Amino acid sequence: MTRAKITKPVDKSIATHGFARFMFYFVQLTWGLPVNIVGGILFLFFKLFRKSRHERFCNALISYIPWNQGGLSMGLFIFMADGREEKWTRNTRIHEYGHTIQCMLLGVFYFFVVGIPSAIWCNFFEGYRQKN
Repeated sequence: MTRAKITKPVDKSIATHGFARFMFYFVQLTWGLPVNIVGGILFLFFKLFRKSRHERFCNALISYIPWNQGGLSMGLFIFMADGREEKWTRNTRIHEYGHTIQCMLLGVFYFFVVGIPSAIWCNFFEGYRQKN
C-alpha cells in the first residue's frame, strides 16, 4: 500500500477567512474548550515525542499517526491512521472534519453526544458492521 500524499484542500468550505474564521476558533476555544484541551495535549504528544507528520485541513490540524484505527476528532485536532490509500485518507479527512463542526456546535456535550457513542460503535460492533 502506498502512503497518501498530503495535498491542500480545494474546498475551503467553512470559516476559512476573516471574521467567520475568527468566530470558528473563538467558539471552538470557549464552548468546545474541554474537547480542545484533550486534543491539544494529544497533538503535542504526537508532535514532540512521535514526530508524526501534520497538515492543516480547512481550520483543523491533522496528525497522521501509526495506529490501525480510522480517525479520532478532538475539537480542532484530528488524528488519522498513517499509510492508508489516498481515497481512504480523503474520505476520512472529510468525515473527521465533520466531527470538528459537531464539536463547535455541541461544545461541552460533544463527548456525550458524539465521542462516547462513536467509541462504543467502533470498538464493540465490528461483527455487526461487517455483516450488514
